[in-house]
Amino acid sequence: MLEIPEAIVVSRQLRETVTGKRIKKVIAAASPHKFAWFFGEPSEYDALLRGRTVENAVPYGGRIEISAEGAVLNFGDGVILRYYEADEMLPEKHQLLVTFDDDSALVGTVAMYGGLWAFPVGGMDDNFYYTAAKETIPPLSDKFDYEHFLTLFDEKSAKMSAKAFLATEQRIPGLGNGVLQDILLNAKIHPKKKMNTCSDAQRRGIFDSMKRTLAAMTECGGRDTERDLFGNFGGYKTKLSKNNSALLCHNCAGAVKKEAYMGGSIYFCEKCQEK
Repeated sequence: MLEIPEAIVVSRQLRETVTGKRIKKVIAAASPHKFAWFFGEPSEYDALLRGRTVENAVPYGGRIEISAEGAVLNFGDGVILRYYEADEMLPEKHQLLVTFDDDSALVGTVAMYGGLWAFPVGGMDDNFYYTAAKETIPPLSDKFDYEHFLTLFDEKSAKMSAKAFLATEQRIPGLGNGVLQDILLNAKIHPKKKMNTCSDAQRRGIFDSMKRTLAAMTECGGRDTERDLFGNFGGYKTKLSKNNSALLCHNCAGAVKKEAYMGGSIYFCEKCQEK
């Protein structure tokens, strides 16, 4: 899933790979998928994008946006993007295929769910999730300091668990259940711990861990559970994820537990992470 580190990494790879290329053809929804979401009619994507030149690619939270002369391609967190050179074999199934004037291609596929939206600039400005991702201060920005972090607390959020506070309601777009695990392990906070039971020092610890952990994930090219634009796994070795098959805590070598919580799995060390 695209979360903050992968969105940053893949956006950079797109800038280096497709910027300046002219779009030759677009095929959308060729392989039907119940949970692949489009803007308007997918059949109109080609008319919207054909002939336009890619200008930029930027991350917004867990989204990636490609701009092309007044038109936009925006991808949600469940979309897998792959770049193919002209001589490479393209996959048979895909939800979006963009070919360029040099016959290279960008392919978008959806595993579980994901949005592949194409629209004129401003076309999604009434969408809450889209505008929240664009307008919220990114956590790796210098503007996202501890004082800003404290503004995210209110009467409602203070009663939430650490997972709910960090990963729901678009407080920090792109911070999802995947990156959350290592952030809370490094902060020594249990995912179910209520935020109103955290001391000032623990809140500061969560903030510091968020900044450090996301930076490390990004600098390493993303997490080892996710692939980049070329199909390569990221170089950041996740501490708590499906890749930790031994389920041992990296801090104390104790047993890590896995539980279902809030529609996903959480991993935690009962010894290291205070509840």
